[in-house]
Amino acid sequence: MRNELLGTVDSGRDSLSALVDTTYMYLDLSQALTLSFPTMDFMHISTSSSNDAWRSLCNVVEHSGIFDSDKRQPHLRCMENTRVKLWSSLRRLLHRRDQTNVWLNGCAGIEKTSIAFTVAEEFKRAGRLAATFFFSHKHAQIAGKIIPTIAYQLALTFPCIRGDIIQAIEKDEFLLSSEKSRVDQMRELVINPLHTLRFRQERPYVIIIDALDECFSCQEAARLARLFVEMLSGTNLPTIHLIFTSRPDAHIRAAMPPGVCQISLTIRDSFIVQDVHFFLRASLDNIRTSRPDIFGRPPKPWPSEAEFETLASRTCGLFVNAAMVVNFLSPAGQCPQQRLDLLLRQKSRFCVVIDRDINELYRQIITTSENPALYCRMLASIRLMQPLPLRDLQELFHADKESLGVMLEAFSPVISNPPDGVGNVEIYHASLHDFMKDPFCSAELYVSNARAHEYLACRCIDLLTRTEPAYGAVARNAHRYAHFWWGTHLSSAYPSSELRHLLARFKKEDLKRLVAVAEQDQSLGPLIFNLHEANNACFSWKWIRSLSDIVVAWRIVKASRKVYREVKKSNTNVTNT
Repeated sequence: MRNELLGTVDSGRDSLSALVDTTYMYLDLSQALTLSFPTMDFMHISTSSSNDAWRSLCNVVEHSGIFDSDKRQPHLRCMENTRVKLWSSLRRLLHRRDQTNVWLNGCAGIEKTSIAFTVAEEFKRAGRLAATFFFSHKHAQIAGKIIPTIAYQLALTFPCIRGDIIQAIEKDEFLLSSEKSRVDQMRELVINPLHTLRFRQERPYVIIIDALDECFSCQEAARLARLFVEMLSGTNLPTIHLIFTSRPDAHIRAAMPPGVCQISLTIRDSFIVQDVHFFLRASLDNIRTSRPDIFGRPPKPWPSEAEFETLASRTCGLFVNAAMVVNFLSPAGQCPQQRLDLLLRQKSRFCVVIDRDINELYRQIITTSENPALYCRMLASIRLMQPLPLRDLQELFHADKESLGVMLEAFSPVISNPPDGVGNVEIYHASLHDFMKDPFCSAELYVSNARAHEYLACRCIDLLTRTEPAYGAVARNAHRYAHFWWGTHLSSAYPSSELRHLLARFKKEDLKRLVAVAEQDQSLGPLIFNLHEANNACFSWKWIRSLSDIVVAWRIVKASRKVYREVKKSNTNVTNT
């Protein structure tokens, strides 16, 4: 027995020795190969290429489409203890193991985005949110970035597919172009990488696309919905539920396959009306308890039950209407009961056409303000202009900044105005966009684009002539906006007496300052464009009505010539160098 064991040990020792010899042989061969060929860091090349592809993807991501991005402030979520029945239905659908698609549709103001945001928050906490894209009117120019943005989020949610996405971009960088076929983008950036997860993911995930109809035509929105539904329903894919939200458009409805679960939110649903009443009562109670100067301490009951029922019926089952009513009643320095009386004096309407009712609410807020015409001009201007933070918008609208603050407070449920002043002031609710741009909706309050451009041109020229020039990093956004856009607004503006008066104040010294700022900031190109636009406007028949108009136009011509000489001189110096 002992001899057998020794034999086994000797045999094992011989085998181990042979294994070691073989290992050294391979190491020697590896070293020889390394010394025989030029040194190449293949790992470094591969990593560098991957990093470049990932950076390319990151550069086209539209972060404002991601549900909890800071660019989407304020974040709208459902109030606690509301939407209870809807939540129960959604949870039941989204916990299914087989792929389920949901289309949540309803009219403007019924809070589809708040529902989508709250769903996204809950599934992110549960680790089951794959990706989101929240459209809005202010992001209309980036609609083509939806698929790369979805792919970016998928790579973060499922790190193991990041390499597949990077590899697809390395093979074809045009995949990230908005001109690329969406079918190709979807297949290479989303579907093929997801195939590797088929047997790895036990839990179902969710992709949410909100306000599908706000950045596309109805036909294009329908095509995009069909693309996502059909391609994510393929075989050998992990279970990823889709949630779409939009208005109940016929094209989108027709695009949804028969298996899509359609949830229609209407003002006739008793649970929605109940939730709106709950929100309204809680908000009014907050006004009552926060104004001891009016309601006493402890606060007396307000409003009466009859007043509340009448007011609640006027909201027509829409959260946006209820939020607008609350904001109308709550400004500091105003008596809530007096403003409530204003609302209740209006004749009761039967809420058949929702858009009409929300338009009536907008109209009422504007007409009961101190300066309805100014409100309309500011709203129309904010809709047209490049967005600015509140501080800069107040500087640009200097003469009207107090009215601006009151207006933004009244319209805060539909206008983004971040409290910390970091984000931009923008109209984000579709209904207010529609109200301002459609003369049928706004009627006598309608402000044409020409009138809005006139207001913006006045504010830009006023700022340029009223303040000292600012250079480089010291320049505020308001000054940059005025320097870059005054000519564009002027060329499209209605030639009002105020604008003509401001242009008459636009002296030779002001134009010289514009040239000095442009030279310092190396922005002569935009200045040339603005002067060219101003030239065309001031020499048109609609502008020239008196000798002073010709004098103003001639000043702009001379400023243009000076800028052209400076540019020519600069180019000559560069050539000689």
